[in-house]
Amino acid sequence: MNHIRKKPIAALGYDFIPKEFIPKGKNEYYLRNIQNRSGINHRKLAPAEIKILERNANSSDNWNKVLVADAFNPELVKNCAFYGLVRIGKLEPYFVEFNNLRMPVGLYNSTIISCDIGDNVVIDNVNFLSHYITGNEIILVNINELATTDHSKFGNGVLKKGENESVRVWMEICNENGGRSILPFNGMLASDAWLWAKYRDDERLLEKFKQFTDIRFDTQRGYYGKIGDRTVIKNCGIIKDVWIGSDAYIKGANKLKNLTINSGPDAPSQIGEGCELVNGIIGLGCRIFYGVKAVRFIMGDNSQLKYGARLINSYLGDNSTISCCEVLNSLIFPAHEQHHNNSFLCAATVFGQSNMAAGATIGSNHNSRGADGEIIAGRGFWPGLCVSLKHNSKFASFTLIAKGDFPAELNIPIPFSLVSNDVSKDKLTVMPGYWFMYNMYALARNAAKYTGRDKRTDKSQVIEYDFLAPDSINEIIEALGLFKKTTAIAWAKKMKISIADKDLLQTGDDLLEKDPATVAKLEILATGFENTTRKVQLIKVGEAYKLFKELVIYYGVSQLIQLIETKNIVSWQKLLKSLPQKPVRNTWKNIGGQLMPSSAINSLIRSIHSGKIDSWEDVHTFYHKKSSTYANDKFQHAFASLLEILKLTQTKFTKKLFIQLLHQAVITKEWMTNSIYSSRAKDYQSPFRQMVYETEKEMEKVMGKLKDNSFILQQEQEMIAFRKQAEATISLLV
Repeated sequence: MNHIRKKPIAALGYDFIPKEFIPKGKNEYYLRNIQNRSGINHRKLAPAEIKILERNANSSDNWNKVLVADAFNPELVKNCAFYGLVRIGKLEPYFVEFNNLRMPVGLYNSTIISCDIGDNVVIDNVNFLSHYITGNEIILVNINELATTDHSKFGNGVLKKGENESVRVWMEICNENGGRSILPFNGMLASDAWLWAKYRDDERLLEKFKQFTDIRFDTQRGYYGKIGDRTVIKNCGIIKDVWIGSDAYIKGANKLKNLTINSGPDAPSQIGEGCELVNGIIGLGCRIFYGVKAVRFIMGDNSQLKYGARLINSYLGDNSTISCCEVLNSLIFPAHEQHHNNSFLCAATVFGQSNMAAGATIGSNHNSRGADGEIIAGRGFWPGLCVSLKHNSKFASFTLIAKGDFPAELNIPIPFSLVSNDVSKDKLTVMPGYWFMYNMYALARNAAKYTGRDKRTDKSQVIEYDFLAPDSINEIIEALGLFKKTTAIAWAKKMKISIADKDLLQTGDDLLEKDPATVAKLEILATGFENTTRKVQLIKVGEAYKLFKELVIYYGVSQLIQLIETKNIVSWQKLLKSLPQKPVRNTWKNIGGQLMPSSAINSLIRSIHSGKIDSWEDVHTFYHKKSSTYANDKFQHAFASLLEILKLTQTKFTKKLFIQLLHQAVITKEWMTNSIYSSRAKDYQSPFRQMVYETEKEMEKVMGKLKDNSFILQQEQEMIAFRKQAEATISLLV
């Protein structure tokens, strides 16, 4: 049975905060007065103004509780009912306009309960407006309910005085059973979410994170909802316990509840028709349109939800777009794309710069006995059409998965691979280095695309978009060791001989370096890639081995060139002094899109344990400091990787060798640029592409002329610039 309470009408608008939660010496408006920073000086209504208000069919339980600014015009208030303390700014005889919506300034046909209203606003046909503080020049039109409760949290996972822990809102990311739950808060970065979800065995750390979240917010009851300057809300159903920034545009939303909607003049957020959003944090510059449903979620800055998308118990990183599909219990780093109605992502950690094709179903616990499976996908994750993957699976950076229903869990440690399910031969096929061999255009274009789409107003946290970076280079070097081992095993099997484990790497190295023709004829198999007994075959290993080595050298040399330019190094001796004394290729991790040495993360955790870092603000300061040293840390890693791939100590790094490497890096850059062109050219040369066009001119009108491709032209210019940089460096050293 519904419990309907009856109270005197004179009580409406008062006692917002239960008396037991009002601090001694305070009244129910003390928090409201702190929140209201309009600077408007209010006064009581003059008797003549009250008469005009009543003549215009307005009412109040107590006109002495309606306070106004000096420039208040009572003629601009009609058919409104006021309850409790209502404070109104100036109302002047203007009309305001936004997107062809033209409305006269004033308050019309609305019920207003205990609100502070800014200057020159439009409030028309708001059936129930309760306990809100509005900015100036806002437009509120045709809204059923716009209200704030005394225990409002605006999407943050905190408690108010008197509340039980059971009502706290957690986000169950990465895992369906809640084993990696985190508390959402306004300002949470993907890095925060990753740290909190990842280190579940560190109880002390988890408790610290909970404390950090709690101390960000006042536990007192009685905070009002806020609507920032120039925000427009029209034709909406229920808006309850929602904090809204300035310059937002909300139209036709069905239900918005317990939210923070960040918005500002430089990054306005928009919410459109049919959306239902509950228990969430929405970042700056977000777009949410057309029937979206989101519950227990965080959206990073400049992200989009469109066309009926479902986002539940998930974190969506900055500069990401999800359309049509369903995403559950996932943590997604910046720059994720998922556009198709029949794609599904569940219980996954996706490291960003990712794209999910139509029909991709990522995550199923049907092969287990509980909802505790997970998928971890490195940067550049790209499951193709109708891919079906099972929990638990893990993928290295820039893994492309070909169309198919993969029957078992996968663990793909080789980056830049094409993974295929060969049904006819009942085997899994992995082609390392696929992107560089066959689709360099897409790989390079995506890196440039994500960089260009990074619209964050605050870029103090560095997000890495280059496909050659410490995380992918480490994976490449580990893959080289895997190539050596699997090649040696395959050769020994073919030759029907036995090789000691300690000799596998050297044998494989000799074969790959000196006898590529023999390697090409081997059936090279891997273990631990798939949870089945069937074959897992590595193809084009010889080509990938050579390619991966060239990429590491190019990475190291390009970072050396950048160091020379940045530090204005003018001699070999000065360069030697700038090199690290004991270079070590250390391990790195991707935390929310920011790459960081593992040692730095360990240092962060120790500082949190010790209390040296005791707030989320301090944690974010740590990210920013590591961002400021990223270029140097990346260089140190690059130089160590270069020496390792060349099998050299630092003393053997000579001027003559460096000049040779510079020439080699130019050749690699030229090859990459030519590959970008040739991989795109295939789209123009394929008869199966050409057949849908009657003429070449028609094709060029639709696709654009290949020679005019702006991205290819840009890459060619970058190649010329790199060659000049290398030549200038050589001239400097000679």
